[in-house]
Amino acid sequence: MATFIVRSRENRKHIELKSLISNETPTDLGNLILLKDSLVYLYMGKPINNKRGNIHYREELVEEPFRLIIVQSKVDEANVFWFITNEFKLSAKDVADAYRRRWDIEVFFRFIKQELNVSHLVSLNKNGIQVMLYMTLIVAMLILIYKHANNIGHKTAKRRFTMEMRNLIISMIVIECDGNPDIFFKLE
Repeated sequence: MATFIVRSRENRKHIELKSLISNETPTDLGNLILLKDSLVYLYMGKPINNKRGNIHYREELVEEPFRLIIVQSKVDEANVFWFITNEFKLSAKDVADAYRRRWDIEVFFRFIKQELNVSHLVSLNKNGIQVMLYMTLIVAMLILIYKHANNIGHKTAKRRFTMEMRNLIISMIVIECDGNPDIFFKLE
């Protein structure tokens, strides 16, 4: 079963089964204060078509236990965050930290997609994805090294690095083939 941590809207309708806060549970989570940590049943809206074809939602209780964690920001007390998860082993601080770290993951994928032009995965198996990510990260590091060595911007470094790599590869092919492209492009 896949585990998840999502942010929910405030005041989501639920039935509290039991509180997971005990006397030993720390309520100070760094820059957050733990207000609630409970085992709950949630209500969901089930879409129903009426006679006119309009969609309405009827509340239905999902009898699968979830964990509801409510935290409040110490900096701005108006900021209250509701997290729903099916992960019961982590502490409330770990759940809040994991949700906060998801932004780093979003920034990483934005970097891979927009800056390195990886638009889709070539392979869908675990090994293929790992190889592609490692290759992409190696290229990203080489471009950063090139950028710092030449004291230029990222886009310029990426463009120049690509041109220099292309020229280097072509030179290596020409040297390997003694200047005869028929040797490299053998037709079999």
